[in-house]
Amino acid sequence: MVDAPAPKGTVVTRFAPSPTGFLHIGGARTALFNWLYARGRGGKFLLRVEDTDRARSTQEATDAILNGLGWLGLDWDGEAVSQAAGADRHAEVARAMLEAGTAYKCFSTQEEIEAFREAARADGRSTLFRSPWRDADPATHPDAPYAIRVKAPREGETVIDDQVQGRVTVKNDQLDDMIVLRSDGTPTYMLAVVVDDHDMGVTHIVRGDDHLMNAARQGLIYRAMGWDEPVMAHIPLIHGEDGKKLSKRHGALGVEEYAAMGYPAQAMRNYLARLGWSHGDDEVFTTEQAIEWFDLDGIGKSPARLDFKKLDHVSGQHIAMMSPDDLLAAIDAWRAAAGEEALSEDTRAALAPALPIVQSRAKKLPDLLPAAHFALTQRPLEIEPKAQKALDVNGRKLLAELTPQLQNASWDRETLEARATEIAEAAGVGLGKIAAPLRAALAGRTATPSVFDMMIVLGREETLARIKEVATTSDQSDVDKPL
Repeated sequence: MVDAPAPKGTVVTRFAPSPTGFLHIGGARTALFNWLYARGRGGKFLLRVEDTDRARSTQEATDAILNGLGWLGLDWDGEAVSQAAGADRHAEVARAMLEAGTAYKCFSTQEEIEAFREAARADGRSTLFRSPWRDADPATHPDAPYAIRVKAPREGETVIDDQVQGRVTVKNDQLDDMIVLRSDGTPTYMLAVVVDDHDMGVTHIVRGDDHLMNAARQGLIYRAMGWDEPVMAHIPLIHGEDGKKLSKRHGALGVEEYAAMGYPAQAMRNYLARLGWSHGDDEVFTTEQAIEWFDLDGIGKSPARLDFKKLDHVSGQHIAMMSPDDLLAAIDAWRAAAGEEALSEDTRAALAPALPIVQSRAKKLPDLLPAAHFALTQRPLEIEPKAQKALDVNGRKLLAELTPQLQNASWDRETLEARATEIAEAAGVGLGKIAAPLRAALAGRTATPSVFDMMIVLGREETLARIKEVATTSDQSDVDKPL
């Protein structure tokens, strides 16, 4: 069932995937372009599942597509439409064309058509089939199954004024009288697409340029029915970094793979928007900006290339801009996509205050948890061997001298750094000499955020407890070493 058409003048776009597999990254970009165009103009973005291939269409694939769109945040208006459910309506249109004389009955069998094509190939002739029944007298029609073919013009040209490809002309003698209703009464994909787009009130069709020739053929149905044709925009496909058509050898293809790898949805929206579309030199932008800026004239004619380094850069920029609450939600989505357990409430509570000091260096969401390890671990800390070296007698002595200075100090970064600097200067060493044992005491590692940022996150009580734990540890092997 198709919802009531949008009011006249409303922009209506659609995404029409075939549910035979995952949501391909190219399909996700097509959906995004349609979504951005509609949302930026107060229009409607519709979803149609083109499930007419009953042998290959699965509910699992449909669910994967819906979940992929949901993760990307591409919401659609109304209910998702099943193309297969409209078979009766599609057949009705085919018969209407037959009645109007813009289509005809073809009694040629598949065997006859194939025999013609084999002979044509052998003779080096065109294999474009010309049905002998196009202008046949109805009195000569046999009592046999027939297909319905649309009458294509034989002379002149068909023109497609494409918003991306420009003016495209197709010689009409290259167009076949395509079948719109098979001899078993089932509609073809080419018919179903046009009928559904018309009935759904679609005003703009944004899709891959592999459908460009389909536009010329589908235009036959629009004109045969006297329907307004939508604005067409055929976008170049996505290629791999080597310039070849995207395939498994280039890495992840399905949107769910990117979710599982830990890319935030808003970063994927940003990156996909830039795959073939541009707004000046802007590389990193919010979804709100993309909605405001997106237009068809910003789409290039050349294939875009998938570049994981650029994706990582865009992802890192978005992670750096996100609030702790948004980051926690994104982490939840990533862990769910990766099949990982959800974070416990205790872990979330410990992680949230640490995120602002670790997020600027993360490229993907999985980078955040190791970086925030200091906030997620509990005493007694497990100290890595390399970090343990900083906790020699000299390091522990510096920590012991620092402890009383921290007990009543204002707990802000400037004050904490000043106190540590004073202790280091009194000992005649650089700040790094006290930072290293402090890092080991607070995190048990050598690679951590700033020690003073960690102190702020941990708070006075936990910071002092961690320092005390290592500062009072005796190590007879270095007792006699000079400070």
